[in-house]
Amino acid sequence: MLELRNVSKTVAGDYHIRPTDLTLKRGTLNVLLGPTLAGKTSLMRLMAGLDKPTEGSVFFDGADVTGLPVQKRNVAMVYQQFINYPALSVYENIASPMRIAGKDAATIDREVKKAAELLKLTPYLDRTPLNLSGGQQQRTALARAIVKNANLVLLDEPLANLDYKLREELREELPKLFAASGAIFVYATTEPSEALLLGGYTATLHEGAVTQFGRTVDVYRQPADLVTAKIFADPPLNTIALVRSGNSFVLNGEPVMVVPPHLASVAEGQVMLAFQPHHLFLHPANGHTTPLKARTLVSEIAGSESFIHLEFAGHRWVMLAHGIHDIEQDRQIEVHLDSRHLMAFDQATGKALVAAPIAA
Repeated sequence: MLELRNVSKTVAGDYHIRPTDLTLKRGTLNVLLGPTLAGKTSLMRLMAGLDKPTEGSVFFDGADVTGLPVQKRNVAMVYQQFINYPALSVYENIASPMRIAGKDAATIDREVKKAAELLKLTPYLDRTPLNLSGGQQQRTALARAIVKNANLVLLDEPLANLDYKLREELREELPKLFAASGAIFVYATTEPSEALLLGGYTATLHEGAVTQFGRTVDVYRQPADLVTAKIFADPPLNTIALVRSGNSFVLNGEPVMVVPPHLASVAEGQVMLAFQPHHLFLHPANGHTTPLKARTLVSEIAGSESFIHLEFAGHRWVMLAHGIHDIEQDRQIEVHLDSRHLMAFDQATGKALVAAPIAA
């Protein structure tokens, strides 16, 4: 078990990691989710022992390892910018941590070939890294981390340089692999969809602070605050400031929508409502949608999906619609919001006001 106890990191008086308490259990997959510069890499460096916290302590299996350098910890790390030994073959790159550990030749050969097969590297075992593509070099670094049999495996956006098909395969296989080893698996990503695909547990980060930690699906469905909800939204989360009055949410004195049952406990007064782009539709859906008049700003077609940017009462929204929809700019259209998925937050503090809505 890895424990961060009130761990923080400051540089020249500025927080890179704000005071953090976090406990990661063996055999678990733990995702660090947040935008660039949120603190994911800084937090991983503290976990690994590459950096020492300014304050607080790091414990592993009950032992204080705060001052223990990374060389004395059983840690494997893979970065988006891969690191390999250029003079060694792919086979020897993968085998290197086992040779350092004194493993016998038969074990080394078996584990290298097993990792190479998983990562589609078998045809390239005799090549040197300079004779590989960028994706093949990244897979070599991943394979080396796999065979190290480390207690703590830290992967910092490791699949970013891989092709789509292999990336999807590894998202499915890697968690199983590391969970079976009993290692603590920490995976940093900027993509909410990747966190959901990986599952396990997720810590959301914002400006060096862990805003929430729990089962990935729970953090997505039950964000503790508006910041966390925004971190877990791609395309960006849609929001609108309204006032609850009676059984309606009101804007400028005019009812906008009926308060859905799951928000019945929200007190009268100002409230910030939020919803995901895929909960907005071009046509009525499932009998639970509320019609709203919006103005189109731009349509972006992305394969089988379209991102339709809208303006509603001074708020910019994005709708994720299935299919190809090339809607002309500056047109008034009717859109339909599935109010079962509305989230409500305090306008002043950003804290969630009620339990989660139906999630999808």
